[in-house]
Amino acid sequence: MAEAEKEKESFTTGYKSHQQKMTEIRQKLKEAEQQKNVNEDFEKLKLEMSKLEKQEDEFRKKEAELAKKEKLTPLNVDTICHEGKSKTIINKYKAKKELTEDEMAEKQLSFTKKNEKLLKKFGMFRRYEDSEAFLTEHPQLACDETANYLVVWCINLEVEEKHDLMAHVSHQTIVMQFILELSKQLDIDPRACIKAFFSRIKLAEKTYMEAFNDELESFKDRVRKRAEEKLEKIMKEVEEEERQKRLGPGGLDPIEVMESLPQELQDCFESKDIGMLQKVIANLPREEAEYHMKRCVDSGLWLPSAQDAQEGKDTAEVTTEEAEVAAEQNNYDSVD
Repeated sequence: MAEAEKEKESFTTGYKSHQQKMTEIRQKLKEAEQQKNVNEDFEKLKLEMSKLEKQEDEFRKKEAELAKKEKLTPLNVDTICHEGKSKTIINKYKAKKELTEDEMAEKQLSFTKKNEKLLKKFGMFRRYEDSEAFLTEHPQLACDETANYLVVWCINLEVEEKHDLMAHVSHQTIVMQFILELSKQLDIDPRACIKAFFSRIKLAEKTYMEAFNDELESFKDRVRKRAEEKLEKIMKEVEEEERQKRLGPGGLDPIEVMESLPQELQDCFESKDIGMLQKVIANLPREEAEYHMKRCVDSGLWLPSAQDAQEGKDTAEVTTEEAEVAAEQNNYDSVD
């Protein structure tokens, strides 16, 4: 056990030194390019950078070997016991049982209820040191349920137009997703990947940081798109709810019926001119007049008289007949 720890510590020290060298060389190359100082020293720096990049591949292979060794280390007193107050996580990863959708939902609900305060707190961290210390203290948060909670939180923040806070929590979401992805790659418990992830991200290796930032930006784009879809769904639900409230006694929407009427009938209803309505109805073919008036009654645009409603008469026919009688009376009056 002591030998494995020593080997791991030696690797970490060597890799950190390697990264520092790469950072220094990269900075010198950048400064030389900006000053257009391309000379023999510049070429030497490029050659040294090329060597360091090759060494980078070797370090990655070594990192994978160490992770594999750690995974295969047999469990015994030496490997599961440590002195002092250090926390130990047995990193043999048991395959997850396939859950039904209902079981997954129940598991998420139970986890959220138990850990929501911690989840909120983790989502507000920014410094890697703080996040690492917090997850080390609360390793149960290194799981899919935390990632799910953070994703939903981000979408809700975007819907509420809290864009800056959404971007902040998105960063923590990608931190958790990278830990989970590392767990899948190494086939070990996510809790065992907390230290490994933060050790690497704090080195600020260019390719690793680019991958992290690219995924972060892609995630924020997906959140914005999902928030738009959610808003559209909410608006449609509100519109449908309002439409249901508007429906007349026959189940028709008065707005839709109004828009479907001939223009002259629309003018009558907008001006609330009953005399004009009677004339327009009288001048329409009887079947067409009855069709429109029935829709007006079913949508609540036209309310039948209490007597007609009580007697159960066909309101459209009654209204059409009334309109014809009124029109004839008007013609008679005009002749007199």
